[in-house]
Amino acid sequence: MHMHPVVKNLRVAFIINLSFSIIEFVGGALTNSVAILSDAVHDLGDAVVIGISLWMEKFSQKGRSMNYSYGYKRFSTLAAFITSVVLLVGSAIIIFESVPRFFHPEEVHAGGMFALAIVGIIFNGLAILRLRKGDSLNQRAVMLHMMEDVLGWIAVLIGSVVIYYTEWYWIDPLMSLGIAAFILVNATKNIFGVFRIFLQSVPQQVDEHRIISRLTGIDQVKSVHDIHIWSMDGNYNVLTAHIVVDKHARVDELNDIKNQAVQILKEQNIQHPTVQIEFQSGACEFERC
Repeated sequence: MHMHPVVKNLRVAFIINLSFSIIEFVGGALTNSVAILSDAVHDLGDAVVIGISLWMEKFSQKGRSMNYSYGYKRFSTLAAFITSVVLLVGSAIIIFESVPRFFHPEEVHAGGMFALAIVGIIFNGLAILRLRKGDSLNQRAVMLHMMEDVLGWIAVLIGSVVIYYTEWYWIDPLMSLGIAAFILVNATKNIFGVFRIFLQSVPQQVDEHRIISRLTGIDQVKSVHDIHIWSMDGNYNVLTAHIVVDKHARVDELNDIKNQAVQILKEQNIQHPTVQIEFQSGACEFERC
């Protein structure tokens, strides 16, 4: 059975994250490091979130039904929202824990931090390489999760070296605050992207004015009205529009006009166009909608 690339990528990321969280638990116990054990809990939570995203992404690939006429594409967007909210909460927790430690630094095991940081960068880096080319909003949200972990382990790597030679333990919470701020900003942007989809705003990659200009450029087309554009999941865009043609246009020409309109719309990143042809002499109750 053919597996959708997004689903396949999320599955790989899930396996990598879950495997590494187990390694962290073992490493934390061996090094007696509470910080590493805390990060193990964090990564285990990430694995759960990715698992939810994986399930919702698979569900979103289902075809349309009588009750869900557009299919289940929005489940992918819903998963992106959940993932982003978890990121926001996680960032807030990191900030909450890092601020006190900045003023009252705690001694850390620099050698154990360094070793696990190397392993962490490798594991999470592999997951990011798998997810980075994805165009799904859900996949981007999960990749942001993995990027958070990679940046965190890079900070741990650098911090462990500096701490080993200087015993400046305040470096660890300082880097944590910087990473948390980065994730906070990006997760917020992702949530706003989800809101735009749920509120059915015009997709940012679609130029409504250009679409109208191209449609009115078709021979015998006089105007376009009642145009609505929205996205199902950030990639699959839908458009409905009423196209007014010259009152003298022959019936056999209407099909050609419609085909030209559909072709133009597909060129303008519209995957699901629906157009209604009207004659110039007719009246439409939706003309000012």
